Amino acid sequence: MEVDLHIHTTASDGTSAPQEVVEIAAYYGLRAIAITDHDEVGGITPALLAGRLTGIEVIPGIEINTEYEQREVHILGYFIDYHDPKLLAQLKRLQDARLIRISKIVNALRQLGLPIELTRVRELAGNGSIGRPHIGMAMIEQGYVKSIQEAFHRYIGYGCPAYVPRYKIGPEEAVELILGAKGVPILAHPGLVNRDDLIPKLVKVGLQGLEVYYPEHEPWMVSKYLKLTDKYGLIATGGSDYHGNKANYRADIGTVTVSYQVVDQLKECQRLNLYKV
Repeated sequence: MEVDLHIHTTASDGTSAPQEVVEIAAYYGLRAIAITDHDEVGGITPALLAGRLTGIEVIPGIEINTEYEQREVHILGYFIDYHDPKLLAQLKRLQDARLIRISKIVNALRQLGLPIELTRVRELAGNGSIGRPHIGMAMIEQGYVKSIQEAFHRYIGYGCPAYVPRYKIGPEEAVELILGAKGVPILAHPGLVNRDDLIPKLVKVGLQGLEVYYPEHEPWMVSKYLKLTDKYGLIATGGSDYHGNKANYRADIGTVTVSYQVVDQLKECQRLNLYKV
């Protein structure tokens, strides 16, 4: 009875609708999934409704994008109250800043001789939260790159010629925001962050787990982060970071899973958090 605790939908930068994500999970025989869209909770309700129809347990979650010393750090939150006013207010600020950032990136690409239309990028985002992957999709359509990964590596990733810094909140703030929304905060893909010195700092403000199992984590990384979960008394989570087949990004649903025991640990952690309050 496996679970995938890192899945994106069209509510942010995924290419599969929330209902479709649940149907895929049911097809592969998963017991539970977590909806963890970037800075967005709009996919949770339709996924919950689809989960009731298919028998898949849907965990309301989020992935908050932060920055620490010029490095992207993502904080996952599980079993959040996705109606929490403080959380929603911060997400609104992040989403407004996203559109401004995307406009600046489009202008930078135009100056590089790679014009794409902002209106097309917004169309590709649909009703979801707009992001750089949508710029990558528009660049593929124009024939400038062959994949979203190439768009990031050559043009719009950190340090590249069309990169524009994001509106920044710190990972400590994201941890506190998730705790305030009655959720369980987890450091996403620490092997990609490659700043293990950040872990004890986040533990002090309430971090409760590490995403140990991840498509791009090498076996030695898994071993290292399992040891760190033991050292700090953290939950070891995992997931595919699914964004959709068309996105050519990360992995398919169910490619990386953990046992349902991890969900039980998250639920118990949330219960203890509420008890502390």
